[in-house]
Amino acid sequence: MLSNPFARVLGATLLVSCVSVVNAQEAQKSVNDGESVTIAYPSTVKVDVVDKQFGVDVADPYRWLEDDVRVNADVAKWVKQQNVTTDSYLNTLSGRDILTKRMQKLFDYERFGLPRKAGSRYFYTRNDGLQNQSILYVRNSLDGEGRTLIDPNEWAKDGATALSGWVPSADGKKLIYSIQDGGSDWRTLKVLDVDSGEILSDEIEWVKFSGISWLGNDAFLYSRFPEPKEGEAFQSLNLNQTVYYHKLGTPQSADIPIYSTPDNPKLGHSAEVTHDDKYIIITSSSGTDEKYEISIIPTEGGKFKAQKLISGFENDWRLIDGIGDTLYFITDNKAPRLRITKVDLSGEKPVWSDVVAERKATLSNARIVGDRMVLTYIEDAKSLASMVDLDGNKVGEINLTEIGTARGFAGKPGDSETFYSFSNFTQPGAIYRLDTATGKSTPFALPKLAFDPKDYVTTQKFYPSKDGTKIPLFIVHHKDVDLSKGAPTLLYGYGGFNISLTPGYSATRMAWLQSGGVYAQASLRGGGEYGKAWHDGGRLQNKQNVFDDFIAAGEYLISEGISARGKLAIEGRSNGGLLVGAVANQRPDLFAAGHAAVGVMDMLRFDRFTAGRYWVDDYGYPNKEADFKNLLNYSPYHNIKSGTDYPALIVTTADTDDRVVPGHSFKYISALQAAETGNKPKIIRIESRAGHGSGKPTDKVIAEFSDIYSFLAAWTGLEIKE
Repeated sequence: MLSNPFARVLGATLLVSCVSVVNAQEAQKSVNDGESVTIAYPSTVKVDVVDKQFGVDVADPYRWLEDDVRVNADVAKWVKQQNVTTDSYLNTLSGRDILTKRMQKLFDYERFGLPRKAGSRYFYTRNDGLQNQSILYVRNSLDGEGRTLIDPNEWAKDGATALSGWVPSADGKKLIYSIQDGGSDWRTLKVLDVDSGEILSDEIEWVKFSGISWLGNDAFLYSRFPEPKEGEAFQSLNLNQTVYYHKLGTPQSADIPIYSTPDNPKLGHSAEVTHDDKYIIITSSSGTDEKYEISIIPTEGGKFKAQKLISGFENDWRLIDGIGDTLYFITDNKAPRLRITKVDLSGEKPVWSDVVAERKATLSNARIVGDRMVLTYIEDAKSLASMVDLDGNKVGEINLTEIGTARGFAGKPGDSETFYSFSNFTQPGAIYRLDTATGKSTPFALPKLAFDPKDYVTTQKFYPSKDGTKIPLFIVHHKDVDLSKGAPTLLYGYGGFNISLTPGYSATRMAWLQSGGVYAQASLRGGGEYGKAWHDGGRLQNKQNVFDDFIAAGEYLISEGISARGKLAIEGRSNGGLLVGAVANQRPDLFAAGHAAVGVMDMLRFDRFTAGRYWVDDYGYPNKEADFKNLLNYSPYHNIKSGTDYPALIVTTADTDDRVVPGHSFKYISALQAAETGNKPKIIRIESRAGHGSGKPTDKVIAEFSDIYSFLAAWTGLEIKE
């Protein structure tokens, strides 16, 4: 069963220290804009590393590329020379400068983040268009003048230090904010006095995968990991997450640990506080699966003694909020598409009762606002929204008018005001204020665009996968695009971790659409579009269904004449990067080009770095035989077919990606470049001072996607014109 392209190179043992990428390994001919271009790939050293697992010899000749680029000088040298090669090729693409200008124009509009009310104040972010980072503002009233609170554009010359989160205190007088540097998942927390703008002495380090919850107006809760050893911050496994209590005005060293599980260091823990400060809710998880244990800590007395409310990691439990001794939860217990339940804690034992039963659509969120509960659902990968009272009785629908995605609805009991955004493929997030008492929505911030969304057409189709399962597919294009002979098309997918792909706006993809390309988005199994069964249908031993769904989407686009052979490109990020790598191996004939971004490419070692251990819920355990065999069957790094023509492939990653460490992409592209995969280019673009994606400054986003989409355009026949 083993298809190992490295079996032929196990005889040679080379030392990492002798790496040299000066001489070209081979000159590979590619075609761009009708002209021949020679790519001289750097020579990447192979090392004699073989792991024997369950009787199978698995070669890993590029393992040395797993090392941190900051620590290993040979890896740093390899990165530099790969980027030189990639830049030399990308400089030949005639459409790149046009795309850059197009994206700059598309980004250049005023956009707002969702407002959050605290006390009588309103906090929100705003970007005037091309600012690298959005600025945080505050208003003293809804119609008041905005005042700058935090401008992260002043933090770093390259714009790569970001304001990654912020939470005002209930009275609106203080604000906790988190700082993200260079795209890393690590965060630093600070506190701001809203009236004076003064940054207080409080500073919290080594925060990751943490919520932030105020307890009163002078203390807060957060989660952190132990400080990593020197040189291991971006590689080592994240273990022993602990919830801490911090009192304003005290040093971090005085913070009180209020919840941890040292006997089970793999568990993660986050804390939430009910709006009335009566209970702390601790949510514990063992991985990425929505299977949680819930503990509660009554705040009266301040002793932080936890009591288990939900034991056993069997179901999804998400706190909505609490009112007095009643807590409201979303759960998939006996409801694969989720329901709402509540628990009364006033007696000797908790008493549970149903509030909103499971529906045909999948429940995605619920928030208590005033004396109403706002519910958002996903139906065929698009949003629905409605209101019920706190007993679950229907109050009314929230009219969203179009196919799209609604997000937000944050608020609290007793205050009927909330805000939400609505977006789709051609409409950036428009923000509305909703009064839940009247059901009336009014605009808060509507984007002014340099194009007319009505010039674009969005349709939804349902196509059969390999096993006959119907898969939703959105197709977007300019109304003047001629589809009679098939158009250059970009197909995007994800398919994992219960994450739903719904309509959303992207300025970079709009540049593709404005250039005459078609965009298609498939809601693959493994996501959450249709609840638990849909997720289960695309993970663990069912992971191949995700690849089959994506391949079937490509076949459908070609058979329907929307695209054509030689005109279809594919794209995916993270788990979607894995998707692109896997289907390129399985059906290299189907696609003209592909972009695999920050992908999980070595499925036998993903669990050894940073947050990778969490992903076993979707992928399985490499050290368990059945999972190992399944993972080896589709691992992109291990299944490259030498002697087969592959599509043109561009791989992207970043040196500070401590979510999916860049070694995945480094090893994968090295194996591609070493194999005989035809005359189309296989290149890697490695960003500096960037991570898995969040916090990336606007100018880097534009530069990156100008490169990517000009590459995909060149290999799908999309002519980029002014």
